[in-house]
Amino acid sequence: MTPAQTAMVADLSRVLDPAGIVTDPAAIAPWTVDWRQRWKGVTPAILAPRSTAEVAEVVRAAARHRVPLVPQGGNSSMVGGATPPEDGSALILSLRRMTAIRSLSPSLAVAEAGVILQTLNAAALTIGSRFPLTLGARGSATVGGLVSTNAGGTQVLRFGTMRGLVAGVEAVLADGTVHDGTGALAKDNRGYSLDQLLIGAEGTLGVVTAAALRLVPAVVARAVAWAGVADPAAALALLRRFQAAGDAVESFEILPAETLDAALAHLPDARAPLHGRHPWHLLIEATAASAEVEPPAAFVERVLAQALSDGLVADATIAASEAQAEAFWRLRDSLSDAERAQGPATQHDIAVPVDAMPRFMVEAAAACEARFPGTRASGFGHLGDGNIHFHVRAPRVVDRDRWFGKDAPAISRFVHDLVTQAGGTISAEHGIGQMKREELARLAPPGRLAALAAIKGALDPLGILNPGKLLAPASPPQ
Repeated sequence: MTPAQTAMVADLSRVLDPAGIVTDPAAIAPWTVDWRQRWKGVTPAILAPRSTAEVAEVVRAAARHRVPLVPQGGNSSMVGGATPPEDGSALILSLRRMTAIRSLSPSLAVAEAGVILQTLNAAALTIGSRFPLTLGARGSATVGGLVSTNAGGTQVLRFGTMRGLVAGVEAVLADGTVHDGTGALAKDNRGYSLDQLLIGAEGTLGVVTAAALRLVPAVVARAVAWAGVADPAAALALLRRFQAAGDAVESFEILPAETLDAALAHLPDARAPLHGRHPWHLLIEATAASAEVEPPAAFVERVLAQALSDGLVADATIAASEAQAEAFWRLRDSLSDAERAQGPATQHDIAVPVDAMPRFMVEAAAACEARFPGTRASGFGHLGDGNIHFHVRAPRVVDRDRWFGKDAPAISRFVHDLVTQAGGTISAEHGIGQMKREELARLAPPGRLAALAAIKGALDPLGILNPGKLLAPASPPQ
C-alpha cells in the first residue's frame, strides 16, 4: 500500500468491521479481472461497507487522503468498467454487502446497491409484482451496477432501460454527502435531476447505494416462440405485425444461424428449437398480467400462423411447457459465454435506428470480413430497440495478445465508424468503461465531451471516483 492508502485503511478500521476491509491477495484477485478477461487491475484492498453511512465514511476518507475508489457490484461489466487500474493506485469499494430490500409495494421497491437482480425479482413475485428487466447475468448483476450502467436487457422493447425503471436514486457524492432520491416523487422541479445524472454515470459522479425501482404486475401467462426467417428484414416485418396486433410482446431477439450453432455446441444436451436449418432465428415472448385479455399463446399463434401462410416465416414453434420455454431462453442467455468460448473476438454493444438494423446487421458483417480477411463477423440482439451485439472473431490461428493489441482496435474503429455513419451509438447498454473510452473521445461531438468533462469536474473535482472510466483520467489527485 502507498502511505496514503495505509493511512486511509487505518482510519476506516475504526468504522468498518473486520469483514469490511479485505487485504488478502487471494480473496482480492477474483475482483481485479473483468468478466471478459480483457482487463486486469491491481489493488491492495477491498473496502466493503454495510450501510450508506459507512459508504459515506469511506468516500470522505478517500477524499481526505486523496485515494481513488473503484465502485463495484457483481463485477459483470462487459467494458472493464469495474476493474481497478493497473498501477494499484485505487481501492475497490464493494457494495456487495448492502443487500437489504428496504421496502416493497406492488408498484415500487427500494433496494440497496448489492441486491442481486434475481433476488429482487424473487422478492417482487411474493407480492404479485415483478421488476421488468432481465439479462443473462441476472444471477450476479446488482442493483447498483444496473443503475450505474443504465442496463438494458431483453425486455427493453416494452418497458425501457433502467433509466425509465428507476424512480429515484440514493448515492454518496464525491465529498461524502448523501443524495437521497428514493422518495420517488412524481413531481420534483428543484432544478437539475441528480438521479438522471447518476444513472449511466458508471460510478464516476457518485456511488449508488440504493434505488427506488418501478414494479409491474406479475405475469399471469406467457408464450415463448422460436421462429426461423430468411433475413433480418423479414424479422423486422414480423415484429411490426406483432406490434400492430397488440402490445403483448416484450421480447423480440434475433440471432444468425452460426450464433445458434455456437450456443448449441456450448451447452450440454441443448437441442435446436426447429427442424432444418434457417439463416436467422427469432426468440419471441408475449405476456399477460391479467386473465381477462387474450391469452399470449393464442395471440402469438394467430400472428405466426398468418406469417407462415404469407411466407414471411419459414418455420416456427411455440413452447409447449415452461421447461421448453426456459430451454429456449437458456440458448439466448448463453450467447455471450458461447461466443467467448469460440476464441478471441472484438465485441461491440452498439445500436442503430430500428429501421436500419436489418440492413446494418448484414452489410456491416460483410464489410468487416472483406476489410479484415480471415475474420468472421455476426451480430445478435434486441431487434425492437436497435441494439446489436456485434462480434468480430479473430482468424482461427492467431496470437491472442498480438491480435488484441493490434488488430482488434483497428476492427473496433472500423465498426464504430460504420455505426456512426448509420446514425447510431457505440454503446447501447454496456456503458463505456475502459473499452470504449478512446473511441468516445474520437467520435462524440465536442460539445458532448465538454459537457461530460465539466459535469465530472464539478461533482468529482479530486477525480477519486472510478478514475479512467468513461472519460480520460484527469491528473492524479494531489
